[in-house]
Amino acid sequence: MNEHKIINDPVFGFIKIPRGLLYDIVQHPLMQRLNRINQLGLASVVYPSARHTRFQHSLGAFHLMSEALVSLQQKGIFIFDSEVEAVEAAILMHDIGHGPFSHVLENTLISGISHEEISLLMMEQINRDMGGQLNLAISIFKNEYPNKIFHQLLSSQLDMDRLDYLRRDSFFTGVTEGNIGSARIIKMLNVKDEQLVVDSKGIYSIENYLTSRRLMYWQVYLHKTAVAYEKVLVNTLLRAKDLAQSGKDIYAPPALHYFLYNNVDADWFNSHEEALLTYEELDDNDIWSSLKVWKHSDDKILATLATDMLDRKIFKVEVYEEPVSEERIAAVKREITEKMEIAESDAHYLMSVNTIQKDMYNPDDDSIGILYKDGTVKDISEASELLNVQLLSKKIRKYYLCYQRF
Repeated sequence: MNEHKIINDPVFGFIKIPRGLLYDIVQHPLMQRLNRINQLGLASVVYPSARHTRFQHSLGAFHLMSEALVSLQQKGIFIFDSEVEAVEAAILMHDIGHGPFSHVLENTLISGISHEEISLLMMEQINRDMGGQLNLAISIFKNEYPNKIFHQLLSSQLDMDRLDYLRRDSFFTGVTEGNIGSARIIKMLNVKDEQLVVDSKGIYSIENYLTSRRLMYWQVYLHKTAVAYEKVLVNTLLRAKDLAQSGKDIYAPPALHYFLYNNVDADWFNSHEEALLTYEELDDNDIWSSLKVWKHSDDKILATLATDMLDRKIFKVEVYEEPVSEERIAAVKREITEKMEIAESDAHYLMSVNTIQKDMYNPDDDSIGILYKDGTVKDISEASELLNVQLLSKKIRKYYLCYQRF
């Protein structure tokens, strides 16, 4: 009987999943749910091929984790088999709590609880289903395990999550500049004083990685069209929720209905056990199904927004270096009120004002240690001749004004 399941992945080739605990996690309904959630939310509005799922990403991150552990062991770093399995289990499940369209739900239908916290609740549920076999994986995920390198492999500047999504998102968007040398970075990983570091020969790969990451953020994750399309969805859900809360009968599949008609926050999650079970039923399809019905709503605002989503009528975007002036915002509000013939107090549903920023390299949490032959470790910001870290750590802030096109 073969000891592995093999999955063919377009990015990394064959990924082996050992039978037993890890394969059982992959087969668990909560992992399978990630097949119904797109990795890049609405970025496919700009990059039509970016339709890969959170499930694919989780398998890719798992594959890179296996490679990284082997690479460290080859350098003489001792890792127990139980630790290998636990950290591989943790990376498989690291994104399990994501809702439809990634971060859209976090501030609209649910407040005060992050997808990381929901991931943990789900891991604990799987752990109960599996008779406690995930205790070690969960303690690594929560950073409670004494050996800190495992948590760093899961969540740090050089974690396997980032290495996978940058490679995968660059592959599926076709933004080839974002393609990082994940294999080389993994071969260069090392450990010094319980810190994950990179051998000095790997410094160019790290420079390339930081530059690629910056490019992917502005070209893909924070692309102004994708941001504007996401705002259309956020406003659609807010309008649906406000109508639901004011007693209107709004169509939605049962799982979405629950979050439209209840005010779900962290306390609600903790005091209603059905909240998590209902959340687990939610995926991208609930939203698309609802939008197709809302398009015909007698509420003009909801119908307009749902039509925008389905027909790819994206909010117009103006990008500013300075905060958007009150006059400009007022002028846009007036135009929406007149053209849509709605109350001015409702105009905000058809526009959005946002500040978007991304620190390319933040020395406080972004330190990547470079290990030299003599055993000294320098931060990448000192070690690199090529990267101007002053320039890189400059906070880039852009102000976006998005509004309905007429």
